[in-house]
Amino acid sequence: MPHFKSVQGTRDILPKDAMAWRMIERAVSETCERYGYQRIETPLFEETGVFARGVGEGTDIVEKEMYTFKDRSETSLTLQPEGTAGTIRAYIEHGMHTLPQPVKFYYLRTPIFRYERPQKGRYREHHQFGCEALGESDPALDAEMIALLWDIYQRLGARDIVIQLNSIGDRTCRPAYIQALVDYYTPLQDDLCDDCKVRLLKNPLRLLDCKEPRDQPKIAAAPKIADRLCEPCAAHFTAVRELLDAMGLPYTINPLLVRGLDYYTRTVFELAPEQSGRRQSAIGGGGRYDGLVELLGGKPTPGIGFGSGMERAIDLLEQQGVAIPPTPTPQVYIAPLGATARAVASVLAQHLRATDLRVQLGFGERSVKAHMRTANASGARFVALIGADELANDTMTIRDMAASPDAAEDQKQVNVPRSEATIWLKSRLG
Repeated sequence: MPHFKSVQGTRDILPKDAMAWRMIERAVSETCERYGYQRIETPLFEETGVFARGVGEGTDIVEKEMYTFKDRSETSLTLQPEGTAGTIRAYIEHGMHTLPQPVKFYYLRTPIFRYERPQKGRYREHHQFGCEALGESDPALDAEMIALLWDIYQRLGARDIVIQLNSIGDRTCRPAYIQALVDYYTPLQDDLCDDCKVRLLKNPLRLLDCKEPRDQPKIAAAPKIADRLCEPCAAHFTAVRELLDAMGLPYTINPLLVRGLDYYTRTVFELAPEQSGRRQSAIGGGGRYDGLVELLGGKPTPGIGFGSGMERAIDLLEQQGVAIPPTPTPQVYIAPLGATARAVASVLAQHLRATDLRVQLGFGERSVKAHMRTANASGARFVALIGADELANDTMTIRDMAASPDAAEDQKQVNVPRSEATIWLKSRLG
């Protein structure tokens, strides 16, 4: 028989990991709703054009990383490689431009698919939470979006997080800056990595996003877009910084921050942990994308958003020793001894669960000793035994698994009428 394993670049989320995921989901949903964002989830796949146009033809995502296939009708479909383009498609398709603007969304535990080299915190299938706000160009919305991402990680208890901030201009001023980049890099092209040789021709702004060590000195000496912003972009960036200052949010201007997607304009930002003065890989980021709705067939509509990887967030919290809530264990384990007792135990278990108690029912023909081993492994506080004597007297024998070995016998084990089981257990479980 074949021995199957998970596909490379994917991972199973096991029960022992569930509480970390739940903690993040709760922090995201409660924080986003406090800011007035509403939940949206889009399909796992879209027509390929949604991402090819939205993400950008010259990006590594479109050219190297998308999972694209044809269905039986020969329609080209793509598993979502990021969360924004699908949300924009939904905004346009459902006529949400008619709603009071901005329309503010958040998504949670959204699977993201990218074919790339698997590494710690980065998977071919990973999950993101994120926010999108459409229909408003006010720099206060940029500041709010950054504050929202910051607040989520503060609520999670993450430490030593830094905000990186930049402006990459717009369609007015960026073309001249891109030409300056091309003029700077063209004499150096023979010494560029293979990817950057392609970027120079297709997407010069991405030259600043190269991670190859040999290209870092070239990036450091490259022209800076902050020196070439048009007046409206410069004023917008100044307003964003003033608002962040007023809110007391710590940030650093990073003139080399461009993000990896074509649709960004003006404000771009990232959050990353800092260790020993050294910035680590980003755990989340985003920016403004004022031309994306129009690019995907809608009316000109400003927008801004961010995405953050949930696996990376969990890794960060574990590295920093943030307390993860323990996995809930049963409060009561019911041990039926025999077929007749099993029917009574099943009814009792359902009744106790209806009162919000966590109850695990023992199955199969087991001895008392075997039931006790299972109950102990489950972490249950109380074990309720129902055998022939208990059936005859409409009672059950309850053993307190947390009782001290030195405690009196009546503190370790008592016989309780089944009609009083709920009150007895609730009074001791709180």
